[in-house]
Amino acid sequence: MAVPTGNFGNIFAAYGVKQMGFPLERLIVGSNRNDILTRFFRHDDMSLRPVEPSFSPSMDIQVSSNVERLLFDLYDRDGRATAEALAELRTQGRLTLGENRHAAARATFSAASFDDAATLAAIKAWRQRAGYTLDPHSAVGVLAAEACVPARERPLVVGATAHPAKFPDAVEQATGERPSLPDRLADLFEREERLTPLANDRTALQALVRERRRG
Repeated sequence: MAVPTGNFGNIFAAYGVKQMGFPLERLIVGSNRNDILTRFFRHDDMSLRPVEPSFSPSMDIQVSSNVERLLFDLYDRDGRATAEALAELRTQGRLTLGENRHAAARATFSAASFDDAATLAAIKAWRQRAGYTLDPHSAVGVLAAEACVPARERPLVVGATAHPAKFPDAVEQATGERPSLPDRLADLFEREERLTPLANDRTALQALVRERRRG
């Protein structure tokens, strides 16, 4: 299974399912130009770099908060060792697992990263090939699947993560057409906006929640 990811949430959920016995052979991480996860799984290099804006902004992340959960397993579910590893990442700007732990991660995970040009090319290619419009994040997932498993004897699932209309500028640049909102949201920008001004106060927030729950 391939998943485009920056914060490691969806693919960690797949990892959890695999740990429970679901037959997922490999988990493939797709990264954009902010490739810390790809460097981590390929080269045992979790080193921090400046975040670079991309066409897949939900993946513009350096410290992936959910990767801590995987580290906990790789450090034999030792909370203190995991905390020390994360402290090293924060203070030194780099974390390496060592040969044995990295091999354990590589036994399950593969990874690949792609820049904006490759992402747009994939959106265009799949639109021409299959008539399907990928959003920029899902395109990264498809690219990672193709790169990591070029010859496939069994089905390979890619987790699509957003509707293309959420990223109209990138999709229009790739295909020449601006994607439309899905039917259920077609009138979204004409709908009445409803909001409730609220003080920055926990008691006020709790009172509002109780009121709405009763209603």
